Amino acid sequence: MRVAVYPGSFDPITNGHLDIIKRGAKVFDKVIVAVLVNVDKKYLFESSERVELIKRVTRDIENVEIRSFDGLLVNFLKECKTNIILKGLRTASDFEYEFQMAFINKELDDDTETVCMMSSAKNIHISSSTVKQVARFGGDISGLVPNEIISDIMSRINL
Repeated sequence: MRVAVYPGSFDPITNGHLDIIKRGAKVFDKVIVAVLVNVDKKYLFESSERVELIKRVTRDIENVEIRSFDGLLVNFLKECKTNIILKGLRTASDFEYEFQMAFINKELDDDTETVCMMSSAKNIHISSSTVKQVARFGGDISGLVPNEIISDIMSRINL
């Protein structure tokens, strides 16, 4: 069974993330969406909330599992009994960052492999940061995130 781990903050999950999850689920037998817990970072949603939001928008994808993790990704991979990291790339700067991270992960565990998927053209401009910024200024985020979570984002932004 080929299992890939798709790690990220997903704060919040975007249509770009969801696209990578759906496409990854067609390539791999199982995709584990790994929601990063970083106590040093300020998030819009707590990790448990991010897990629930992702579960809500992926409920119809049978071979997707959502989990949170902290610590080194290579250790989480071992826990998941896989060596494959799935990453989405939007821009050249994403590539440069993920290229470096792939080498770091390979240095930490030589069995680790990173598989990158190019973003779909319709999602190349979407990032969680952009979603939050647009929402904070009252803009329409309906084309940026799954419809099921728009109210969650807007109510959190407007606290």
